[in-house]
Amino acid sequence: MAIAPMLQKYLFDHNVTYDVLVHELTESSAHTAETSHVPLDRLAKGILLRDRQGYWLAVLPASHHVRLSDLKTDLGDRVALASEDETAEVFQDCARGAVPPVGACYGLDVIIDTSIDRQPELYLEAGDHATLLRMSQAEFTRINDQARHGSFSSID
Repeated sequence: MAIAPMLQKYLFDHNVTYDVLVHELTESSAHTAETSHVPLDRLAKGILLRDRQGYWLAVLPASHHVRLSDLKTDLGDRVALASEDETAEVFQDCARGAVPPVGACYGLDVIIDTSIDRQPELYLEAGDHATLLRMSQAEFTRINDQARHGSFSSID
């Protein structure tokens, strides 16, 4: 599958500089990081959330878990994790469970955990379970310039 078409078009349209890393097929962020020799705290993962108005994309390091209570403080009491079926519907051009941590190309509001801001470079799921994108923090920040930031995760 490689890079999800919507993500690829968005990155092209915004002149984003990135490298593509192909790795063996994996089923978890931890396995992806291990296989790709990437630090877990630099592998950004996206988690789809639902509230009254629609969907949000939460972005956090693969080494962390979401603290939903903190997200409720930031986004409101009605925020909840979206179901796998909802996620598959929003990310139709991606393999199930391979959510790219770039919400703008899918029309999503984004909230980024502040621990991501400290990383000099990031690795992103590209929409399948065998491709990562590597980009600088500056590029990641540029493509998420409308994102909110907050502290809503903890280390596994």
